[in-house]
Amino acid sequence: MKKKLAAFLTMMIVLSSIITSALVPASAVNYKNNVKLKSKAVLLINMDTGQTVFEKNADKKVYPASTTKIMTYIIVAENVTNFKKTKVKIKQSVLDTLIGTGSSVANVQSHVGQSMTILDLLYSMMVPSGNDAAMVLADFVGQGDISKFVEMMNKKAKELGCKKTHFMNPDGLHDKNHYTTASDLAKITQYALTLPEFSTITNTTTYYVTGETYPLTTTNYLIDANRGYPYYYQYAKGIKTGTTDEAGHCLVTMGAADGYSYLGVFMKNKFDPQNDEYGTMIDAKEMFRWALTKLELNQVASSETPICEEKVNLAWGKNTVQLVPEKNINAIVPNDFKESEIIIENDIPDSVDAPIKEGDVIGKATVYYKGSQADGKQELGKVNLVSSETIERSGILYVLSVIQSIVVSNWFIVVIAVIVILLIIYIIISSIIRRRSRRRRKNVKRYRNF
Repeated sequence: MKKKLAAFLTMMIVLSSIITSALVPASAVNYKNNVKLKSKAVLLINMDTGQTVFEKNADKKVYPASTTKIMTYIIVAENVTNFKKTKVKIKQSVLDTLIGTGSSVANVQSHVGQSMTILDLLYSMMVPSGNDAAMVLADFVGQGDISKFVEMMNKKAKELGCKKTHFMNPDGLHDKNHYTTASDLAKITQYALTLPEFSTITNTTTYYVTGETYPLTTTNYLIDANRGYPYYYQYAKGIKTGTTDEAGHCLVTMGAADGYSYLGVFMKNKFDPQNDEYGTMIDAKEMFRWALTKLELNQVASSETPICEEKVNLAWGKNTVQLVPEKNINAIVPNDFKESEIIIENDIPDSVDAPIKEGDVIGKATVYYKGSQADGKQELGKVNLVSSETIERSGILYVLSVIQSIVVSNWFIVVIAVIVILLIIYIIISSIIRRRSRRRRKNVKRYRNF
């Protein structure tokens, strides 16, 4: 009962984090810390806001090893509606494809000729990282064609916005054309966290497949209090490990405490069979400890605090209006940050015409964090700037403004110019006519005198 309750609470934390991160614009900053990382590529995301708080080579290509199985899980979950009732007949021919690959396996071999539930196979794939379970699931969903399943994996990666990810198999065995990035893998994982049973399965340390008496045990020592020393970290939650010679040690995991949760992706830690230290797990512990103790959610822009003043036209006795953020901006920042380290830059017009209603969007503002001089400013978020009050338009000033706008408008100038030209032509023509008339009168007078 306690295990079920813990699993339920974990799921609720994850789901609330996903929902919250979907509502808050994500931003990326790279806060300094003293962690000496062993992993070559790292990404740490606050799940409460969707904000990246640290990254190292997050967009560089790396080999994912068995973290590939996160995507395998996604494809299975999207194509199977009932994990417990759907059963798969285990075929020897599928397991034979792994012969000589040095694959990590669960105990699927003992079920050849029999059936296993999708749920048991998912546990077998994610807990002990069984390549055998991954291949069986891919064969089943791909309707006997594993390459079709891989196509589904690549299609889903594109749908999730992964720009540097390509899969060649469902288990993560090395292939030079099988790659991802820490950033892409984070997108894949964030989506997987919304799927049924994912959080529960990936946070399980011991599982008994139906009919078996020997348990499956996790490869993730971060979450295993009994077998995980010295890597165990009480605030860790799941998710997936991976190791090949070429990929090194890989790890995707979460850390959650005191209302905060972080997703960490740690890739390409050197794999040395002679001294098999799990550097990714050491990195995860230290990064989670840093983030959970040194960072916190703070309000960096308030809808109650004016940001700037905007010049107002056409208002009697009112020349400016104060602009405030449309909503509060909250961001993860160092818990010892100073207000002077928050910089707000405005993008507003030169002026605005009345009438203006309270809440009308006038411009935009970008909020930055600036630590040391060497860090430079880092974006925390963007927000609309709105009017803090309602300002009515003056009828007299409006009429005068219309008249002025007419007077200085191009078409008015053209009309006046045409009138002036016509007037000049009229004057010239009139002058000519008058001169001719005078001449005729003189000629008539001479004639009469003659």
